[in-house]
Amino acid sequence: MKNMKENRSSQYDLEGRTFEFAKNVRAIAKQLPKTLSNLEDIRQVVRSSGSIGANYIEANESLSKKDFLMKVKICRKEAKESRYWLRLIDPGDDAALKKHLGELVQEVTELMNIFGAILRKSE
Repeated sequence: MKNMKENRSSQYDLEGRTFEFAKNVRAIAKQLPKTLSNLEDIRQVVRSSGSIGANYIEANESLSKKDFLMKVKICRKEAKESRYWLRLIDPGDDAALKKHLGELVQEVTELMNIFGAILRKSE
């Protein structure tokens, strides 16, 4: 899993940062205990984590300010959803997985804040 601090140094490369976040979610998903609840939560977080970057790419290709703002709102919404699912996932007794989940929650919280700041400055 890529070091989250490396991602923060390129904080304003949001396409790259959201891509790395989605890749890191997928990497940890492979390591998590396959309980019934985790399987559903993992499916959900894999979807929402990928949607953050996909919508940010669409925002950058938008044809109007209104469209841009709507896509960024979707990015923030998907980031909030990703944080929710990450917090629900049970890493079992694995301290390293628990730490990695905490790092992912921290990263997605930062992404939420960045998208919120973009919205405040753009509206």
